[in-house]
Amino acid sequence: MLAGIHATWEFDADSVLIRFERGIRTPKLLQSLRERRIPHAALSSVTLTPGKRDTVVLRVVPRPGADPLLEAAAGQLKEGCDPYRLVLPADRELLAEYYADELRSCLGPASDEPADRFLVAAPEAPMQFKAYDGRAAFDGERISFRWFWTGASSAKWKAGDQTYRVSELAGIEWRSPEGLDGYLRLVPRAAVPADHRTGGSLGDLHRPVSPGLEAAGIAVDGAPATVNRAPADQDPAAVLFGLGYGPVHESLPFAAAVLESVRSTQSAPAVPAPVLVNAGRRDPADIAERIHHLGELHQAGLVTDDEYSAKKAQLLAEL
Repeated sequence: MLAGIHATWEFDADSVLIRFERGIRTPKLLQSLRERRIPHAALSSVTLTPGKRDTVVLRVVPRPGADPLLEAAAGQLKEGCDPYRLVLPADRELLAEYYADELRSCLGPASDEPADRFLVAAPEAPMQFKAYDGRAAFDGERISFRWFWTGASSAKWKAGDQTYRVSELAGIEWRSPEGLDGYLRLVPRAAVPADHRTGGSLGDLHRPVSPGLEAAGIAVDGAPATVNRAPADQDPAAVLFGLGYGPVHESLPFAAAVLESVRSTQSAPAVPAPVLVNAGRRDPADIAERIHHLGELHQAGLVTDDEYSAKKAQLLAEL
């Protein structure tokens, strides 16, 4: 186990459990996530680098497509809100290096390839948040937008409150409220029924997705898809953000949950059973080196007696 600033990482045989602190200094996004279990199969690489003010930073890099939260964020998260980043005091560098090596040894042959499905669980519905022009809610099957008379445009009032089935959607577009013109927009599929006020059609307001769609921050599953290119303030499939409306810690988990549900409702080719990276026997010399390193950590007081015994037994079992 590694206890750092804002989070604690617990290392299991096939995954890392990340528990985020609830302190006032912890970013609100991390507080809202509470905890996340990251399978080793979802990881691409592991880094350990010097941090600021006598700290070191342990970071695991997920495979593209493995985490719905990062897919929805589309590179817009600030460094301090990165859920895969653990900041530690510099005097724990030796222990962090040990766990970094352990994680690297668990990376499989597919770690350099994009994941063909989500491997990290999304936040769970029901969820809701208050946008500038309406309230967004998601119950796991439907997304609803209820307009505010103080913020919604006349186009949205004319369209009326909206309800969309997950099965109608190809993805979502989340533009961070920390920038200009932030919004959450639903991206409809190509062919849908006709009345989206009752959860049916997303209508005939849509045009084909442009090649640069995903680069613009739209998380889309499969093709073809369609997207409304009207401005977000005129689009009944979008809600606007603003100062105090749709903050990252509320709207991004919402977007990730919708995206994960969209992906799970769409057909996908059968995925072969994952191959356990550590299923075979490991090099005895490598095991001996790791036990020696573990012993050094134990003697330095960085690993408890119980942790030393348990990890040593696990390593010996791999011979």
